[in-house]
Amino acid sequence: MAALYPAIDILEGKAVRLEQGDFGRRTEYAADPLEAARRWVGEGAARLHVVDLDGAREGRPANLGHLERIASDTGVPVQYGGGLRTAQAVEEAVAAGAARVVVGTVAFTEPEVLDAMIERAGERVRIAVDVRDGVVATSGWLSRTSVAAPDAVLALKTRGAGGFVYTSVDRDGTMSGADVEAVEAVCEASRPAPVIYSGGIGSLADLEPLAALPIEGVIVGKALYEGRFTVAEAQAVL
Repeated sequence: MAALYPAIDILEGKAVRLEQGDFGRRTEYAADPLEAARRWVGEGAARLHVVDLDGAREGRPANLGHLERIASDTGVPVQYGGGLRTAQAVEEAVAAGAARVVVGTVAFTEPEVLDAMIERAGERVRIAVDVRDGVVATSGWLSRTSVAAPDAVLALKTRGAGGFVYTSVDRDGTMSGADVEAVEAVCEASRPAPVIYSGGIGSLADLEPLAALPIEGVIVGKALYEGRFTVAEAQAVL
C-alpha cells in the first residue's frame, strides 16, 4: 500500500501551489500553512509533505519556523524540502521537527555535501529527482542538467539515502495526470530503494495506476485543495 502525502508549499508565509514550478503562476490556498496542515490531518492524513519554496529559491531554509509549528501541532511525520544545500541546514530541519528531509540540488552538484548530509541524518535523507523536459532540474527547478531520471537514480542509489522523491515538473500543479511510464522506469532503476511520486494528480483515476506500482507514496497538492477528492478517498485507492 502506497502512502498519501498531502503537500503544503510555503511561499511568503502562505500555503500556495505553483504551476509547473513557475513562481509567477501561484494560487494561494491558506494564509497560514498550519491551517492547511490541520485540515489534511483532520481529514485523516497520516503524514505531510512540506516544501519551502522561499528556501528553494534562496538556496537556504527560510520557513523552519512554519515547519516547527506544523510538526509540533499535528503530531504526524513531516517530510520537508526546499533550500537544503548544506549538512547544517539538514540538521536544522531535523531539529525543527522534520522526520525526513528532501535534498535535490547538492545531490547533483556537490556529492561530498550529500555524503555529509547522509552521514548526519542517514536514511532520513531522501533525494529529489525533479524532471523537466526529460532531464533532472535543480535550484528550485530553475536550472536543468543533462541527466535523465533513471540514470540519476542508478548513480545515486548506493550513496546511503533512504530513497527518492520523483517529481514530474512538467505536470506539477496541472492536474493533467501522472507520468506513470516515467516513474515506472525510475522505480526499476531505484530498486530496492523506495520512490515517492509527485506531479499531475487530478483525480482518483490518476492514482489507480500508481497504486499498482512498487512505490512508497504519492504527493498530492492542488487536487486536494480544489476538492477533486478527499484524503480518505485517495488513501482508499492507494
